[in-house]
Amino acid sequence: MPSPDAPLLRALRGERPDTAPIWFMRQAGRSLPEYRELRVGTRMLDACLTPDLAAEITLQPVRRHGVDAGIFFSDIVVPLRLAGIEVEIVPGRGPVFADPVRTRADVDRVTAIDPAEVAAAAEPVRAAVRAVVSELDGARTPLIGFAGAPFTLAAYLVEGGPSKEHLRARALMHADPGAWHALAGWLAQVSRAFLQAQIESGAAAVQLFDSWAGSLAPSDLRAFVLPHSTAAVQGLDVPVIHFGVGTGPVLADMRLGGIASAVGVDWRVPLDEAARTVGGETTLQGNIDPALLAAPWEVLEAHVRDVLERGRAARAHIVNLGHGVPPETDPTVLTRIVELVHSV
Repeated sequence: MPSPDAPLLRALRGERPDTAPIWFMRQAGRSLPEYRELRVGTRMLDACLTPDLAAEITLQPVRRHGVDAGIFFSDIVVPLRLAGIEVEIVPGRGPVFADPVRTRADVDRVTAIDPAEVAAAAEPVRAAVRAVVSELDGARTPLIGFAGAPFTLAAYLVEGGPSKEHLRARALMHADPGAWHALAGWLAQVSRAFLQAQIESGAAAVQLFDSWAGSLAPSDLRAFVLPHSTAAVQGLDVPVIHFGVGTGPVLADMRLGGIASAVGVDWRVPLDEAARTVGGETTLQGNIDPALLAAPWEVLEAHVRDVLERGRAARAHIVNLGHGVPPETDPTVLTRIVELVHSV
């Protein structure tokens, strides 16, 4: 079992270890040649639900980079697949649903599925988590569980696939609020069941990814989204990190009323400014600009040092990117960042 003295867990409690803990969103993935080699001939969702593959992919960046946490390798739509919803990840496009949810009848059809089916079908997830935890150094490197937030799941499910503006999802909120809340409430239960399966198997913290929350007006986020995000994580037995892209105007709301131990900050908001916004009761995570991973080292190093300095304004700081690792990133750059952070 992970030690409560692991740097990540100390930072989530508001303490400051000797060096700031660091991990990367999307650290297990396409930037690693060993990942690409392992994935040959295997579809994404099949890899996520094959315990030995999911475990090995989760562990690869921990071995290579020396990060302070593993993030469970999965995909945002895996719990929907576990619930029996037909979805495939199309290369070059992303998740595509055979039957998008557009009407009240569609909502009724989907929400008739018992969220308990996710827990019942999640044994491959539990097996993968157990395998990862057995390999990690519990004194130093805990495992973070993974799930998509209700709005981001709904954005894919209603649109039928990836979208830039999520027009259909945002329209449904106002065209039929009852249908929206029924769908988002069901998705909160699905995300919660997925997270709970990981926690029961050894995940020491979880991150709720609301990747597209920044597409919403603050009033819509508060009325239609945050109550369901709160329901997804309220009362879990481990610390919660809440992350969204473009959420600078609503960072205080991303605390979920204090349920979130940490709030992820994208690259747009300096961490000292974010610390003033969220207050002294919440750890900050972030916020290296992913674009600068391709910059000359002296430029990137100065940026990382600036992020570390600004992060001192928060009660505690977990170093991360402001979004995921781009697939074309040179992995040696990530390792070098870890070494730099651990040297400060």
